Amino acid sequence: MLKNKKRMIIIFIISLISISILTFIAVSENSSVEALSKYGSRGDEVRQIQTKLKRWGYYNGNVDGIYGTQTLNAVKYFQRKNGLTQDGIAGPATLKAMGIFNSSSSSSSSGTTSNSSNVNLLAKLIYGEARGESYTGQVAVGAVVMNRVKSSSFPNSISGVIYQQGAFDVVSDGQINLTPDSTAKKAAQDAINGWDPSYGAIYYFNPATATNKWIWSRPMTVTIGKHRFCK
Repeated sequence: MLKNKKRMIIIFIISLISISILTFIAVSENSSVEALSKYGSRGDEVRQIQTKLKRWGYYNGNVDGIYGTQTLNAVKYFQRKNGLTQDGIAGPATLKAMGIFNSSSSSSSSGTTSNSSNVNLLAKLIYGEARGESYTGQVAVGAVVMNRVKSSSFPNSISGVIYQQGAFDVVSDGQINLTPDSTAKKAAQDAINGWDPSYGAIYYFNPATATNKWIWSRPMTVTIGKHRFCK
């Protein structure tokens, strides 16, 4: 009788251990698929994350390829600002929002296609409006579009903002149909990802050519190259 009880206890313990091991393996395999870069990760992907977050003002640490506490907090900050799950893990959705693509993060073709369409359209607007400006100036023009998307006073999509009647000269004069260069595309992606050198501006104009008196009355946020940005 006593031997049978001991045997049952041993079998029960072995079963618990087996279940625990299987659960651990399942969780580990799932994490390896979903969590591409996380706390403790090292490598080129982490450097890309740090470089972009540093450029956009989310990260102040060194670009060393080490996913430490500062990088973790910067990723959480980026996720919070972009409506993503704030887990500090640079998984497929977060990497996609940063414009970092690899085999795992680009597996969702529909999302990638939609993002690519927005980037291309915004790049056309930037190329038409600011191709002679500095890189920061080009991103700032893209940021104005993104700020309008967020504002209740404008359409709530990139295409809606760009094609709003009378909003941008390049639409009316046909320059929107020019093929954007790689710089304009990068600037568009940076603007979509949240870099805003315009400091929240929803308008910009060239003081040397502007004839509209109303635009001069708008509060200025910054001047970059030939463009004055304002709210």
